[in-house]
Amino acid sequence: MNNKLTTLSVALLAPLAFSAQATITTPNPIVFVTQVPIPMDFCTINATFCNHQASIDISGRGGDLWIRYPNGTLKNLTAAAGYGQTGLQGDQAIQVRDPAVHWNGKKIIFSMVIGAPKHYQVVSYRWQLYEITGLGKNEISVITKVPGQPSNYNNVNPTYGTDGRIIFVSDQPRGGQAQLYPQLDEYEEAPSNTGLWSLNPSNGKQTMLTHSPSGDFDPFIDSFGRVTFTRWDHLQQDQQAAGDRNGTDNYGTFNYSSEAANAKILNSRQEVFPEPLTFDTISLAGTNLHGHSFNHFFPWQVHEDGTDLELVNHIGRHELGGSYVDAVFTDDPVLTYLTNNSNPNKISNFFQISQDPTNPNYFIGINAPEFGTHAAGQIVRLTNVAPGHNADQMTIDYLTDKSTASIVADGATPPPENSGHYRDPNILANGTLIAAHTFETRQDRNEGTTTPNYSDTYPQARYAFRLRTLKQLPNGTWTADQPLTSGISKNITYYGPDSLFHYTNELWELQPVEVKATTKPTKLLPTLDTPEQQVLQEEGVSEASLRQYLQSKGLALAIMRNVTTRDHSDKQQPFNLAVAGSATQTVTPKGKVYEVAHFQVFQADQLRGLTGCCSSTPKPGRRVLAQPLHSVTANIPEAAGAPKGSVKVAADGSVAMLLPTRRALSWQLTDSQGKFVVRERNWLSMQPGEIRTCPSCHGVNSSDQIGDPTPVNKPEALRELLTYLKANGSL
Repeated sequence: MNNKLTTLSVALLAPLAFSAQATITTPNPIVFVTQVPIPMDFCTINATFCNHQASIDISGRGGDLWIRYPNGTLKNLTAAAGYGQTGLQGDQAIQVRDPAVHWNGKKIIFSMVIGAPKHYQVVSYRWQLYEITGLGKNEISVITKVPGQPSNYNNVNPTYGTDGRIIFVSDQPRGGQAQLYPQLDEYEEAPSNTGLWSLNPSNGKQTMLTHSPSGDFDPFIDSFGRVTFTRWDHLQQDQQAAGDRNGTDNYGTFNYSSEAANAKILNSRQEVFPEPLTFDTISLAGTNLHGHSFNHFFPWQVHEDGTDLELVNHIGRHELGGSYVDAVFTDDPVLTYLTNNSNPNKISNFFQISQDPTNPNYFIGINAPEFGTHAAGQIVRLTNVAPGHNADQMTIDYLTDKSTASIVADGATPPPENSGHYRDPNILANGTLIAAHTFETRQDRNEGTTTPNYSDTYPQARYAFRLRTLKQLPNGTWTADQPLTSGISKNITYYGPDSLFHYTNELWELQPVEVKATTKPTKLLPTLDTPEQQVLQEEGVSEASLRQYLQSKGLALAIMRNVTTRDHSDKQQPFNLAVAGSATQTVTPKGKVYEVAHFQVFQADQLRGLTGCCSSTPKPGRRVLAQPLHSVTANIPEAAGAPKGSVKVAADGSVAMLLPTRRALSWQLTDSQGKFVVRERNWLSMQPGEIRTCPSCHGVNSSDQIGDPTPVNKPEALRELLTYLKANGSL
C-alpha cells in the first residue's frame, strides 16, 4: 500500500476542502502545513536548532499539507493523496514540514515522517523527502517519495535546484562514517544536522555542499542564483568540557584519539582553537586574553555546487550583531569592543529567510531568541542583498516593533506596541506580507494537564500559531491583521510512547509558501579574479589544469592577496599588521604593531565524546574539535619550528595553501614563534577543484583599517606554490 490509506479510510478523514476566510483574496494559492502544538522548545520540530529529529515526542503526529486557494477555499493535500489519519495515530500517521514550490509552480517538495508507535513501543523514525502533484481544486493529488535519498537519516528543508537536483539539509555523517553519527553541536552537544547536501534523483548521486559543525537551515535559491540559508555560527570551545574542568558540571566529556571507529578514549579534554570561554577561568588564568564566545544564526550563501561559501555579501557580526564583541587581548588599548558600522538596527539572529518578490534586493526574516519561542520573534528586513553590494551598504529595517523580538517575563505587562511573536514571513506577489503569528508575548510552556498515573496527557501550549496578513500602522511598523483560515482542528491521540497524548484544539499553521511559477535563475559557476589569473598565465599554468589537479586529489586552493589588510570595522582583533622580515604592512598611526609570519589552518575533527553524568559508556556521536591541519601533505614544506598545518606568509602579505574539502576549516595568523595574532571566527568548507580567493584575511567591505580599498596585487604566494607543484611534477 506504500503507506497510503484505502479509499474507505480517506472518507473517514476531516473534510478535504472547505471555505476559509473568503474575504481575503490572494494573488495565488498558498501552501502551508499544520502541526500539533508542541509546547517544549528544545530540540523540537520548530526550535532554532536540533529541529531535524523525527521521534514522536518532539515532532508530533497528525499534521497535514494544506493549500489555500485565492478565494479562501482550503484543501487538505496529504489527505487527498491518501496520507494521514485522525484519532489514534498508528502506522499511517504523518507529520509534515518544509514545503517548497517547483519553478514551474506545479509540484511541491516537502518532508514527511510516517508512522507512530504503539503503547510502550520505541521506534526510530526518519524525515524523508516527498513530492506532490495535482495541486488544483479538482485535480487528483499524488505523493511520491523522492528516490535515491539516504533512508537511514533525517532529510529536511528541501528546495529545488536549477539543474534538476534537490538541495536539502541532512544529518547523515560526513563521509558516511557511522561512528560519527549523530554529529553533536558545539553548544549543548545535542544532535545537529551536518549541513547542505544535493541529490540527483535520477541516479541517486549525493554531494555534500557544506560541512556545518552546528547546522545549516532553510536553504532556498534566490533570484541571483545563490543558495541562501541560515547558518549557526558557534565556533568556540566546548562549554561542557569547561564546566567539567572547572568542576561546576559533570557532563563526562573526553577526547577520542581520532575519528576512527576503534579510536581510543583519552584522559584529555585538550582544545587548541579558539581561545577559552569567558567563564573558563582556569584556562584564562595567567594569559592576556579576553574570553571568547560566539553564537549567531546569520545569513549565508553558497553556489549550487558548494563553492564560494560565505556570509551574504560578507556581512557579519560587525554589521548585524546585537551584542558586543570583546577585544581579544587585554593589554592592547587600541583594541575595542566598538565597531564603526553605521547600521543602527542590530539583530542577534536571522531565521527563516525569504526574498521579497516585489523587490529582490530585500530579504525578510525573523530576529528571535534562541529558546522559548519556537524561533518566532520580530520580522526584519535586510536591504541591499544583491551581489555587488558590500556589507557596509546593507542595513536592517525593523518591520514589526522591536519589542516583538523579546520575551515578556511571566507577570510582566507587555508594552502596547508588542503584537506577539511571528515566524515564517513571506511576501506575496502583490506585496502582501503574511506570517505565522501568535498573540502570546511570553515564553511558551505547557499549561495542560496530566492524569495522576501519567497514562493520559493533555498538552496545552500558550502559543497558537495562525497564518495572518499584516498591516502597516501609521508609525510605519507592521502588525498582525486578518487570519487566512477560520482555524483547523483535528481530534488526535498518540502514544509518546508511555503516555497517551490528547489534542482536540486548533493546530498550528506554519510555513506558508506562495504557489506560482518563478523564473529560474542562471546557475552560478566558479570564477577566478584577474590578479590570480595573471599569475597563472605568467607561470604557464592553465586554470583548467589546476582545477583538474585539485579535483583529482580531492583538494581546494585558498589564496589571500594581503593578510595585513583588514576591514575598517574589525578593531576587536589586532589590525596593525606587518609581515615578518618584509616591508609589507598595513598600520594605523596608533597602537602596537604585530608581525605575522604563518597562516595556520585547523580542520574540524569529530573527536569530542561524552558519557553523561552517570555512566562510563560513551554516548553515540561526536562533537568537532579544531585540530591543526593534518590531512593534506602537498603544500610547500614548512621550516623547522613553524606551527603544524601552516604555510609561510609571502613577502607581499599573500598566502596560498592547499586544503581538504567537504570538511569544516578555520585558520589563524601567527607570529614567528607560532603564537596567534588574528583568528578566523567562522567555519568554512570547500569543494574538490575549488580555487577560493580572498583579497584579505578579514575581507574589506568598503575600506581597510587605513582607508584603502580591496588589495589587487598579484599574490606571490600563489606563484611560489605553482613553482613548487611544477617542480614535483604535479602540474
